Amino acid sequence: MRLSESTWSEVRDADATAALVPVGSTEQHGPHAPLGTDTLNAVSVAEAAADRYESDVGGDGDRTDEELLVAPPIPVGVAEEHRAFDGTLWVSPDTFRAYVRETAESLAHHGVEHVVFVNGHGGNVDALSETAARLSRDGTVYTLAFTWFDAVGDHSARMGHGGPLETAMLLSTNPELVRDDRIEDAGEGASDRWGEWVAGVNLAHDSAEFTDNGVVGDPGEADAELGAELLALSAAALVDLLAAMDDRR
Repeated sequence: MRLSESTWSEVRDADATAALVPVGSTEQHGPHAPLGTDTLNAVSVAEAAADRYESDVGGDGDRTDEELLVAPPIPVGVAEEHRAFDGTLWVSPDTFRAYVRETAESLAHHGVEHVVFVNGHGGNVDALSETAARLSRDGTVYTLAFTWFDAVGDHSARMGHGGPLETAMLLSTNPELVRDDRIEDAGEGASDRWGEWVAGVNLAHDSAEFTDNGVVGDPGEADAELGAELLALSAAALVDLLAAMDDRR
């Protein structure tokens, strides 16, 4: 059940006990992919998982009629590392933690027992993990943070920025937003890894220090077929996580 498309009475009648909160960012993703890439991909994974949860998991006899709420996305995150690129928006980690925490608290007020932040941006990971732990420890609502590109098996090793994974996901779900004519140039100007590392420490605080066009990895390796596989893998992993949370009731 998508909250933004539902009425309050429909949500009341659904009596849902679990919710997904897509969390992304508005930041550069090279010359070929939109600023909303992380948010778009987080929403795609959350909605695909919700559909699968209600059909597959719900068919086990125990949760046949249970609804899963999908909240509207949080589109601005911890992204100051991309400040050199026009259009990038960011908030401080403290502001971000407060916003996502209070969003989860709102869901808990309406009877939701489990919340998963479905994340699409690496810069959000630490703050989301801390917030999820605090909400859980305080007894507000059992909360976990899930990052889709960490849950796609061996493909995770290819995660860059505006690279093959993120571009492939968009080609599968929002192909009209990918500037196909810029993919080759994006790959030629890309860095082959995130950061400048010495003794296990990243010397670069901002992405512009190691990539001229904002890209890490070759988006030319992406296609819609890979994107569909990534979507299926991440959605399945998220459903498994929801089932494990439900078993802890």
